[in-house]
Amino acid sequence: MADMLSLAEHRRRPSRVGFSRGELQRILNLYSRRVASGEWRDYAIDHLDNMAAFSVFRHSLDKPLFTIAKRRGSNNAPEGDFLLYGSGRKLKHSRRLDEVLEALERRPRAIA
Repeated sequence: MADMLSLAEHRRRPSRVGFSRGELQRILNLYSRRVASGEWRDYAIDHLDNMAAFSVFRHSLDKPLFTIAKRRGSNNAPEGDFLLYGSGRKLKHSRRLDEVLEALERRPRAIA
């Protein structure tokens, strides 16, 4: 008698979403400028099944000031959507990381 195979066990699972080397370099360039100005002090990178997130903090124990997220594109396309979150709400949504980073650059800075 033939064995039954479950196709679900053999299907390719979609790969995790992550930042490319170039995307991470642009994010870290912005992060390093803000650290040098004393505005930001810590960051975290999270990977979920359908999203990667880069969060920045003023203090290590605080909630994130901003989170740059990359979501999987439609139909598991390699290019995804970029989102900027701040204070628990969505501030910017774009197909291009540069537009999200520009919105973050234009945000008012804290004066120390």
